[in-house]
Amino acid sequence: MGKISTVVTATVACLTLGATVTGCSGDAATDERSAQQLLDDAYKTMKSLTSVTINGETTVTDGEHSTTLLTTDLKTTCTFKSSWESGAALDQIRIGETDYIRPNRAYLDQWSGQKTPSAAEQDRWVKKSSSESVPGDGLSDCTWPFDAFGKAKKSEPTEVDGRPAIALVVTDVEDKGGTYTFHVATEGKPYLLKVDYKGTDFRTTTTFSAFEEPLKVDPPDDDELLDLSGIGG
Repeated sequence: MGKISTVVTATVACLTLGATVTGCSGDAATDERSAQQLLDDAYKTMKSLTSVTINGETTVTDGEHSTTLLTTDLKTTCTFKSSWESGAALDQIRIGETDYIRPNRAYLDQWSGQKTPSAAEQDRWVKKSSSESVPGDGLSDCTWPFDAFGKAKKSEPTEVDGRPAIALVVTDVEDKGGTYTFHVATEGKPYLLKVDYKGTDFRTTTTFSAFEEPLKVDPPDDDELLDLSGIGG
C-alpha cells in the first residue's frame, strides 16, 4: 500500500501543479528527447520571441575583458551597449532605419590612439542611417543567430539564476578546441537561458532573460544630438 500511495500522491501533484514539478513528465530527469531535439526546440522558442535581453561577457587570453548588453525585438528595434575594462563604452539605439550612437570619451581616445584635449565626458549622440552600419563596426543589427550547428549531447541537470535547466554540450568540427554548453529551461517554455563557450583564445558567457517583456525604445532628445551639419562634404 505504501508504494501505491506514493505513486498516487505523485500523480496528483503532477495533475494539480502541471509538468513543472520535479519527477513529472517533461522535467530534465525524464525528458526522453535527444540533445539535438532539445536544442532545436529551444531555438524555435527563441526565434518566436518578440523581446529578450542578452548579456554577454568575453575574456580574451592575455587580452581585455569586455561586456555587451542587448535588449531587442530581434528585428529592427533595440538598445545595445559595449563596455571594456579600459573604461571605453559605446551605446547604440536602433529604431527602424535610424541608429543613434554614443561613444564615451575613453572609447574615442582608444579608437583614435591619442588623448583628446578635453577632459569633459562625451555624452552626445550621433544620428545616422542604419543602412550605413557594416559588420565589424561594433554596432548591433538587433538580431541574434538562433541556428543549430555542431553535434550536441546531454550533460547534467543544472540551474541558471535559480531556474531548472538541462546542459547540452555542443562541439563543432570547424572549431577545434572549442566547446559550447547550452543551458535550456526545463520548466515552462524551453527558453535558451545561457551559452558558455570555452576556446583556445577566449571564453564567452551569454545569458538570456526578460523574455517577452514590454519593449520601450525611445530616441534621444534633440538637445542630446551632436550637430554634424558643418562636417563633411
